[in-house]
Amino acid sequence: RLDTYINNAGFSEWRSIQNIDNDFLTNMLDTNLKGVFWGCKSALSVMKDGASIINVSSIAGKRGSANNSAYSSSKFGVNAITQSLAKEMGPKNIRVNGVCPVIVQTKGLLEALEKPDSPAHGNVSDFIKRFCQKDAALPRLPTAEEIARSCFFLASDEASGITGQSINIDCGVFPQ
Repeated sequence: RLDTYINNAGFSEWRSIQNIDNDFLTNMLDTNLKGVFWGCKSALSVMKDGASIINVSSIAGKRGSANNSAYSSSKFGVNAITQSLAKEMGPKNIRVNGVCPVIVQTKGLLEALEKPDSPAHGNVSDFIKRFCQKDAALPRLPTAEEIARSCFFLASDEASGITGQSINIDCGVFPQ
């Protein structure tokens, strides 16, 4: 049986719209959006009463930013899938939620921040420091462990009344 499915495949890369070609957009949407869709479909084919899906989205799925239209589009779509499937699967007592982290210092994200269209403009450590000081209510970024604990909570019985939510894990960058 499958009790919990965490949809965590994806990648980030900033590009201005002038630098986005069909291959880039197709890869972004295939990985970040279609991957979530097909992963949910597959998991739901075997899930039973009480199961839970957690989709890993992004703050970028709730607000756009410069040079991020492809990524933001893919993550807005993840939040839409989360809401729609929560309504569709609710009668089967299957919960579907999402987490929306802000910048988490993974290898892939740090590599994306090195690219020319990223907001770091070639200086990743200074960008992260300024971002924490300027944009976060807490003067730091969330850790991968905090994201994992949030997913664990959403999969637990303690969250049995929560479905259709895409919860920010962002140290107060985008309070709602």
